[in-house]
Amino acid sequence: MTTPLRGRGARTNPPNRFETLRLDSTVFEPDEEELHRPVATRFYRDRSRTVLERNDSPDIPFRYSLNPYRGCEHGCVYCYARPSHEYLGFSAGLDFESKIMVKTDAPELLERTFRSARWKPEPVALSGNTDCYQPAERALMLTRRCLEVFRRFRNPVSITTKNALILRDLDHLTSLAEADCVHVAISITSLDHSLVRVMEPRTSAPARRLETIAELARRNIPVGVTMAPVIPGLTDEEIPQVLAQAAQAGARYSGYTLLRLPGAVAELFVDWLRTRYPSRADRVINRIRDTRGGELDDCRFGIRMEGEGEIARAIDQLFTLNARKYSLDAPWSELSTTRFRRDTGSQLELL
Repeated sequence: MTTPLRGRGARTNPPNRFETLRLDSTVFEPDEEELHRPVATRFYRDRSRTVLERNDSPDIPFRYSLNPYRGCEHGCVYCYARPSHEYLGFSAGLDFESKIMVKTDAPELLERTFRSARWKPEPVALSGNTDCYQPAERALMLTRRCLEVFRRFRNPVSITTKNALILRDLDHLTSLAEADCVHVAISITSLDHSLVRVMEPRTSAPARRLETIAELARRNIPVGVTMAPVIPGLTDEEIPQVLAQAAQAGARYSGYTLLRLPGAVAELFVDWLRTRYPSRADRVINRIRDTRGGELDDCRFGIRMEGEGEIARAIDQLFTLNARKYSLDAPWSELSTTRFRRDTGSQLELL
């Protein structure tokens, strides 16, 4: 198949590294109708018995994260989380964005955790792996129900999203902000609408994300902008414009990560790049390699988020200078744990 799929970032399902058997689609000759048939999204119940994931990576600024969904219908072609779908027996390609695991009891599991005497209040990252405001959230409302739990227990939460759907939950966010218990980071990788539509096909448009920053700022909800990721040779030149417009909208903070292409993501991204932007593909690929010691990815702690080499340093300097210029270089304000309350109601805590 050589044509892009409408509404999808990936075009194929690369082999799962953990599976010994795989279906090779090259032995079939799909007809024209099959080539253009939409790939439907399917949802599966995730029966995990815990909801908080513990992180011990030294270059990630949180210990616990909460992901109501595994897989993400946003379909960002570069998503570093894609290989995590292989642990479920799926592919990091189309499966990741069309076969979504749903933690239907995430709010109840979160409440159970907060009720436990073992829980010591600390910030939890909402969307540590996949976007908690992906399209399914509009109907399923798992993130909203989790926010209600954070609000009731006053446990701090940090949210990252590419979706304006977060504005639906202004009531919970405003209450959490009044208790110094919430941060929101809106991820804007590019202001080019045509690029975003094919690179992040089911996310909110760049202009809508800027409007989201403005509305959060008007409600005094601490909000910042992240360029996650910056893609050398494709989006790095937009750093000044993204930061300028985010600051104008009301962002207080900023951050970025350099493009990461772990495992099958490298194959997916290169395929996407050569299909969508063939005239720029070699330039982008070469610049990525220049930031990763000649490879497409470098998973070393301390290096994987920012890269190394002359181009990586130039990107960091460009971002740092513009963050300072637009007053986006302050550290995120401290989230409070002092107002946490263990709302156990009439039930005795046995955990």
